[in-house]
Amino acid sequence: MPRPFDPVVVPTLGEQRGATFPRLVELMQRLLAEDGCPWDREQSFASLRRYVLEEACEVIDAIDRGDRGELKAELGDLLLQVVFQAELGRAEGAFGPDDVVQAICDKLVHRHPHVFADLTVDGSTEVLRNWELIKAEEKKKAGKTGILEGVPRSLPALVRAQRVGEKVARVGFDWADAGGSRAKLTEELGELDRAIEAGDKDAMEAELGDALFALVNLARHLEVDAESALRRTIGKFSRRFQHVEARVEHEHGGFGKPGGEGRLPLEVLDRYWDEAKTRDESGPGVE
Repeated sequence: MPRPFDPVVVPTLGEQRGATFPRLVELMQRLLAEDGCPWDREQSFASLRRYVLEEACEVIDAIDRGDRGELKAELGDLLLQVVFQAELGRAEGAFGPDDVVQAICDKLVHRHPHVFADLTVDGSTEVLRNWELIKAEEKKKAGKTGILEGVPRSLPALVRAQRVGEKVARVGFDWADAGGSRAKLTEELGELDRAIEAGDKDAMEAELGDALFALVNLARHLEVDAESALRRTIGKFSRRFQHVEARVEHEHGGFGKPGGEGRLPLEVLDRYWDEAKTRDESGPGVE
């Protein structure tokens, strides 16, 4: 008979020092035991990849909603993925949960010499500059010398583009100000127009990518987070389109078959869209 796990006593907020972490490790080890959970035992680093991304996105959603209870739960789900993979590493003899924690502790101490050593810094900008210098030295020792090697390829494209821009800007490969970045955007849009006029699909894709990259660089110069800006617009569009859907349902019984008979004229849909836009602009929470 598997032994039950006793309820864990959670300290008050002021006393919490991570004492409950070992219980999560113990639970994960129990799930991966020979008589544990069949599904958990079938998982691999590759199969868990999607869940790491999904849980991280759910953490971001909770942050955006400002729901601290939900954030607590989602951080737990994300932490489970860390412990799960650490236990898979232990099973194959590569590393374990203690190695994972020790590695990040060592990194934090090493990259904060202004806290744990005698280095003096003047503000957060200098902290970030020192952080990048220390990271570069670490990569050099590990045989990784490329400035962009630390930017994950699996990041969402907008986030990755902005991080790439930040990285190269720190070594001086950047426009002097937003004006140069804005001019580059105009140049790339002109090249996109010419590709469209030529009907060259491959060129359209390439030039559209260039224009998007230039737009992200402009966002960085304006100190705007491109991913957050686009997410905001998607949210606004979705909210307004929900109004259009409701009006179509009420006035016309729904959209009917897409592309088929009964498709509403764009002029009608635009009128409902303008209603939603006016309501947005006159009501609370204007975007």
